[in-house]
Amino acid sequence: MLSVLALASSVAWGTADFFAGVASRRRPAVAVVGWTQGLALLVISVLVALRWDTVTWDGWPLWALAAGLSGMTGLICFYSALSAGTMGVVAPIAALGVVVPVALGVATGEAPSPWAWLGMLVAVVGVTLASGPELSGEVSARPVVLAGCAAVGFGLALFCLDRGARVSTLLTLWGMRVTSVTILVVVALLLRSAGGVTARELPALLAIGCGDLAANALFAVASSRGQVSVASVLGSLYPVVTTVLARVVLHERLRRVQQVGVVLAVGGAAVVAL
Repeated sequence: MLSVLALASSVAWGTADFFAGVASRRRPAVAVVGWTQGLALLVISVLVALRWDTVTWDGWPLWALAAGLSGMTGLICFYSALSAGTMGVVAPIAALGVVVPVALGVATGEAPSPWAWLGMLVAVVGVTLASGPELSGEVSARPVVLAGCAAVGFGLALFCLDRGARVSTLLTLWGMRVTSVTILVVVALLLRSAGGVTARELPALLAIGCGDLAANALFAVASSRGQVSVASVLGSLYPVVTTVLARVVLHERLRRVQQVGVVLAVGGAAVVAL
């Protein structure tokens, strides 16, 4: 069941990231992040208000703060990379951030089984192969650098989210968005701009924000009740979803090495899940 939840988080992340990448081609990435995070904050604040009598301030705030900062940085870099590069290539590079929570999980005492290690290795090799064209230098370096920064941000955010969720999943998710939205509101005030977003765009941005929120929740439940190293690998397979959507909707063409990478990533996930 935990593997299913982690895989479901990758589906939600991949779908949200695809549409966020499309939105980032019309609006600045920081504006897309700000609006999606802000609208998602409204949704989760309602849930927190309904359970306010159970709110505790012990254990989760610092983890939520760290997850919010690193996650926000990762999203801005990632959406910027998606808007400037090929979605089916940028997303797998960002997914390599899974190395961070895996390493931190093992360092803090986790011991995945040999089969889990094999599956994780195959999955990581898969997303690496899916990044072939960028790594070969045949396209602009800017999306590569941005995707690499996103990878580090996402990896740290996953680990911090896992630790906070061990105390409270709901409050950690809420604290993450309070942190990111506060910073982004300050940036908007300094720039005196909301990114040019119109009322007609708000439903789509709300859907993206809720998709990201749902993905975070699914991952938090899976990792906090299992091993963050394993859950992180399964949750980081979202590039497969983003790649398929980019191929179907935007007609992006992928090389054979990328197709092999996608197959390996899915195969590795199956080994871990089973």
